[in-house]
Amino acid sequence: MLVSWNVTNSCNLYCKHCYRDAHRAAANELTTPEGINLINEIAHAGFRIMIFSGGEPLMRPDIYDLISQAKKQGLRPVLGTNGTLIDGQTAQNLKKAGVQVAGISLDSLNIALHDDFRAVPGSWQAAVNGMRACLKEGLSFQIHTTVMDWNSHEIEDITDFALKMGAVAHHIFFLVPIGRAVSIEETTLRSTQYEDLLRRILKKQQEVSLELKPTCAPQFMRLAKQMGLNLRFQKGCLAGISYCLVNPWGDVQPCAYLDLAVGNVLKTPFNLIWQDSPVLQRLRTQDYQGGCGKCAYRKICGGCRARAYFYHGDYMAEEPWCLYRSQR
Repeated sequence: MLVSWNVTNSCNLYCKHCYRDAHRAAANELTTPEGINLINEIAHAGFRIMIFSGGEPLMRPDIYDLISQAKKQGLRPVLGTNGTLIDGQTAQNLKKAGVQVAGISLDSLNIALHDDFRAVPGSWQAAVNGMRACLKEGLSFQIHTTVMDWNSHEIEDITDFALKMGAVAHHIFFLVPIGRAVSIEETTLRSTQYEDLLRRILKKQQEVSLELKPTCAPQFMRLAKQMGLNLRFQKGCLAGISYCLVNPWGDVQPCAYLDLAVGNVLKTPFNLIWQDSPVLQRLRTQDYQGGCGKCAYRKICGGCRARAYFYHGDYMAEEPWCLYRSQR
């Protein structure tokens, strides 16, 4: 099981797709003692992987202490970062604190396009410099790419770039309209584009050694089965089943892109929220509606629950951009 914690709403970039609408720190972010307590509760609840993200997690002064506590509790700390603040010393500190992998965002090999998307000139070069610093200091890193209609043709080239840079994985995030991404909803891949890219990613996986992982595109599990591929993943959408997110002020959500608070860790212990939330319990039934509920692949796919919530107002509704469902 894995959990993400948005440790801060503060960020040095202003990305067009940010689900957290991050920029300035929120006044009610969890304090260091509250964060330590949260980490202890997460470990007690049986989670194994803890993702520290934001905002930009490196904007939080106590980030190394929080990561160290997660490591101490037997969790596998992972960092989700834009990479622009990582230099040699930072990479050393992250490795010493216990970070196992740093996920660094890179959305295009076209510097101008990436910088425009991230809204800060120089962000592409700073992210690449961060990758080089990680490699030099022996800190494993992977590249995270948010895919839209304007950069979908680049994905295999970015994978090749990740391999060249020494990354251990390339994770491709399919855009979900939430936060600032609502204003760019029209760039979301629709059914045919969606399916085509997933097939291309799975084909590319057979050609490269590093791990490729589509995210917020759970149909990759159905396609892998149809293509006769064996992947290490067990299910596409994990929201509320083996994954959840804690936002900067302690609200628990089924996933980063499903902005639906199911409890707050300052009022209720995390493990009780995880066990008892009616929303999470409903997600675990996998009793989906519409085409997803009738699909033979629902147990390994699940459809994107966040996308269903945005387009239909019901997180158990059918996935709107599934080509397989629309052709049945």
